Amino acid sequence: MTAKIIDGKKIAAEIRAEAKLEADELISQNIQPCLVVVLVGEDPASKAYVGSKVKACEETGIKSIKVTHPAGISEAELMSEIDRLNADNSVHGILVQLPLPKHMDEDAVTERIDPSKDVDGFHPVNVGKLSIGLDCLTPCTPTGIPEMIVRSGIEMSGKHAVVIGRSNIVGKPMMSLLVQKGEKANCTVTCCHSGTKDLAYFTRQADILIAAIGVPEFVKADMVKEGATVIDVGINRVDDATKPRGYKLVGDVDYASVEPIAGAITPVPGGVGPMTVAMLMKNTIKAARMRG
Repeated sequence: MTAKIIDGKKIAAEIRAEAKLEADELISQNIQPCLVVVLVGEDPASKAYVGSKVKACEETGIKSIKVTHPAGISEAELMSEIDRLNADNSVHGILVQLPLPKHMDEDAVTERIDPSKDVDGFHPVNVGKLSIGLDCLTPCTPTGIPEMIVRSGIEMSGKHAVVIGRSNIVGKPMMSLLVQKGEKANCTVTCCHSGTKDLAYFTRQADILIAAIGVPEFVKADMVKEGATVIDVGINRVDDATKPRGYKLVGDVDYASVEPIAGAITPVPGGVGPMTVAMLMKNTIKAARMRG
């Protein structure tokens, strides 16, 4: 059996095109969707992420403003910046790129953002609303995963979904999303993590297996039920002398061994990654519409 390859690039392009139409509609009503991305320090990965977000905004018709600060900026100064952006009615989305320098409290910074402008979906108000099924801004990576599955023609309702990982960015919100009512959810959900005994016992029961554990090629073929939909959230650098950069990117799933038995699978790269930025565009449009 050959697995269906879930093409994240293709699906993300479809979603960005939909967001462009929504942005054009808002612009025709004299509402210019606007996202401000705040970057603190010179972390290369963070700079690359911010660059991809700014580019996506340009393609989508969303106004993007990049605010950069040196790593030595004080937490109080960053908080003042957020207060200013919260008060600016022309700004619909605020994203503070993580990680922040060690002298800053990331939770406190996240909580300072107006929940209605929290396009990352990390504010406790949005986390709480998600958990009880209220409409809100939800985290981009987990929100994109049901979109990938359903748009690939795979039914989710009634399926057993197993999530490996319990981070606040992916694992926990993923559970909250999957358990909601609706065609892009309505799953029976099991969460596995570092404290789970006999993890493979649970993963082998999954109709939908979502790996977000941050360990290269952790999920092996003997952990996957035949025909399962396997979503690989991981992106890890592994040394590889044959590559020009000296490393290759791999996911949390051992793709070579799992692909022959899976019913559908996401590649790394080109799977979940592109969806995260696409859903950020959708969240910014949603935030703009909410504020009117």
